[in-house]
Amino acid sequence: MLSDALKQQIRSIHQQMKANLPGYQPRPGQNQLVAEMANILAGSYHNHDRIGLIEAGTGTGKSLAYLMAAIPLALAQKKTLVIATATVALQEQLVNKDLPFFQKHSGIDFQFSLVKGRQRYACVQRLQQQIQQPELFAQAQLGQFASLLESWKNRSWLGDRDSLPEALPETSWQLLQADAYHCPRQHAAHRNCPFHLARAEIDDSQVLVVNHALLLADLDAGSSVLPAPEDCIYVIDEAHHLADVGRDYFSARALLSSEASLWQDKVQKLKQMLNKLLPQHAAIGELLRLADATDEFFGHYQPVQRQIATLFRAAAGDEPHVRFADAILPDLLQRQAEPLRDSSQKVLTSIDKLFQLLLEVANDGKLSTSSLASLQQELSQLQQKFSSQAELWACWNQSQQHVSQARWLEADAQHISGHACPLSVSFQLEDLLFSQAQAVLLCSATLKTLGSFEHISRELGLTEHPGLRRLEVASPFAFRERGLIHIPRLNTEPTADAFTDELCRRLAGFLQPDAGNLVLFASYWQMEQVAAALRQQGLSLLVQGEASRQALLELHKSKIEGGSGSILFGTQSFSEGLDLPGKLLTNLVITKLPFAVPTSPFEAAMAEAITKRGGNAFLTLTVPAAARKLVQACGRLLRQEQDYGRIVILDRRLVSKSYGSAMLNALPPFQRQIDE
Repeated sequence: MLSDALKQQIRSIHQQMKANLPGYQPRPGQNQLVAEMANILAGSYHNHDRIGLIEAGTGTGKSLAYLMAAIPLALAQKKTLVIATATVALQEQLVNKDLPFFQKHSGIDFQFSLVKGRQRYACVQRLQQQIQQPELFAQAQLGQFASLLESWKNRSWLGDRDSLPEALPETSWQLLQADAYHCPRQHAAHRNCPFHLARAEIDDSQVLVVNHALLLADLDAGSSVLPAPEDCIYVIDEAHHLADVGRDYFSARALLSSEASLWQDKVQKLKQMLNKLLPQHAAIGELLRLADATDEFFGHYQPVQRQIATLFRAAAGDEPHVRFADAILPDLLQRQAEPLRDSSQKVLTSIDKLFQLLLEVANDGKLSTSSLASLQQELSQLQQKFSSQAELWACWNQSQQHVSQARWLEADAQHISGHACPLSVSFQLEDLLFSQAQAVLLCSATLKTLGSFEHISRELGLTEHPGLRRLEVASPFAFRERGLIHIPRLNTEPTADAFTDELCRRLAGFLQPDAGNLVLFASYWQMEQVAAALRQQGLSLLVQGEASRQALLELHKSKIEGGSGSILFGTQSFSEGLDLPGKLLTNLVITKLPFAVPTSPFEAAMAEAITKRGGNAFLTLTVPAAARKLVQACGRLLRQEQDYGRIVILDRRLVSKSYGSAMLNALPPFQRQIDE
């Protein structure tokens, strides 16, 4: 139960927030949020099943509400508050704005940290090693590396990917990023790398901000970074993403077209390097065991490759994938799954032992840093390959009688890969999170789908939780007075090939060049085609992918504040977590309803499973998912009560299809202009 002392503390904090928040206006919805969240976390509704599904509309002050409710309770119960978000933008808002404000004015003594995955950080030693090999890089790339090192030394760059001063290609970042093998804390040269400095802050923090993927990875690893779930109160913001992130995390993908000789050559190369650097060392014996395990793996692997080639030859049509209906694998693949899983795991065990042996030698001063790095590079490539193999074959080895997966093969110009993706992660979420945590609040501006919590409750596996509380707090914004939804008439359907051409011709007419514009696209390809056409028409555009997200937003803001207007192009990731208040956004254009690609193997497998149960896959799966994404996109327009503007939706299916009215009615109650 919520004690009188805690109630009084929360009320006092609320008063401090009101007194110090610039432009504060009373928000009854926020008061309701704070009270309900605090009661859920305190066990007022159920002694041990403390879970809340909370939809809080834009402008309700959701983030500040859960800080006011959760931080005092977490401190009183000696628990760690873990706040998980789906987007970098919300993480940055919490860490750079909301938490510092709350820390300053709440009167509570606590520390907070942003916790990112290891691969979001650069390894300074790896960066220095790349600079010391100028013959391997073009001058421009080498210049970028040198500039980054200088920025790290003067602390103008924090050493993470999200604060890069300029966008870095994926291939370049992979040469720098930290991982457990290249950047081990046991090695003295790495102790001051950005990742290890960031991790040192965690032990002193009572509030940790993470993303969904890191949260799931840590829970699955047995809480290797974060405290154990029974010692945590969780606030999962942007919770409508949790199931999708879970499916991504628990999926597996591995190349199935690699030649055995390539990897066996790598083992031979390692042997030659070790014989030269460490003759008669124990690492040589472990390397021989690695070679035996690699040979064993490829012995099981070769008949699989022949079978896969046969499957693609037999497949009808030009589809780049072969999906296994009902997740039933061909007999050979099913028989080989277990031995391939076991042999790939043997390879990984040997690689891990080799890494440890090499670190011991390096720490004893018997191996130079450069030699260690070369050996680590070779081992890391083997480790990445066999990790993906172990994960795929473990998934494919699950009993076909009860499996709930999408399984398929996919081909591109060079490779064939195998895939496994769970259709549902409700069991994993229950096992790792909901059944273990002290309390969980799941929040979003769009948890409901077409007016109901049923879809999200089923997706997360919460339908049988006796203590589950569902709460909807509507936005306080005067939508009808402040905004307009305009659905113009176009000549082509969004599904037609000619739709992109019509966008190229007509999109400029729906823009306001002297104002703040955001145009959202369903695909990168279409965005790039339209951007090229509009630039030929003389329009100045800021396009996602051409600079870092932060750099684009800062340039957009500077152009608006300078009075020249700005046009920002983005895809689905720009449709949420993007805060462009006031004049930064008054004209939002949505080019196409955000339906998932119906031809993807995963969507096909989901549809297959729903159809087998007697349901309608399009209405049960596709429409609700698109409706939720559309609500999120429309939520970009009004971010503050005084904001105004219009939303132009260039997809007539909202008025021409039977499902369109339900999607349209799920949107905020703006004025509507539907051209006939």
